[in-house]
Amino acid sequence: MQGSGVVEALFCRVYTELMEFLAISGSARTLSTNTAMLHSVSDIVRREHTISVFDRIGDLPVFSPDLETGPLPEPVRTFIDQIRRSDGLIISSPEYVRTIPGGLKNAIDWLVSGDEIINKPIALMHGSHRGDDMLEQLRVVLSTVSTRFSSELFLRFELMKKTPAAIDEQLALSENRQEIVDFLRRFAAFCRQ
Repeated sequence: MQGSGVVEALFCRVYTELMEFLAISGSARTLSTNTAMLHSVSDIVRREHTISVFDRIGDLPVFSPDLETGPLPEPVRTFIDQIRRSDGLIISSPEYVRTIPGGLKNAIDWLVSGDEIINKPIALMHGSHRGDDMLEQLRVVLSTVSTRFSSELFLRFELMKKTPAAIDEQLALSENRQEIVDFLRRFAAFCRQ
């Protein structure tokens, strides 16, 4: 009995290690709080998960159905390929004028005609005490484009106006590290369902 428990624990650990998440920052800013948070999270959990951070949302051209008739623009192809290869998406975004930033909405618009996002597990993180209006709108949009969006999986830290180094330091605190690890373990379990 004990041996099978060890085997099961090892299997779960190996399976968890194989999870590859794509973390999408909804900000086009170079020194974005959300981007810095996602990079910190990636560093914290790299022993258990692979998290690639997509921080080039500003490189995507403005969506137009006309651009879908031929080969997709290279930045869009790269973005879609990263989504296709991932086991799940983690999205973190600022709020602009109480709504979803145009760059993030544009990125989602590029996904609507394909099938890459339809069954892709998605969870949200947030790096500010503000932004509830944007988060509510984003939840509506994501639950519309994906059958696997989880509104229950959510992790928030108050990091506004902190430097990337200060964000690293704050997230490295033991209680914050544990919250991150727990969140991603729950997300991995959700992805495996």
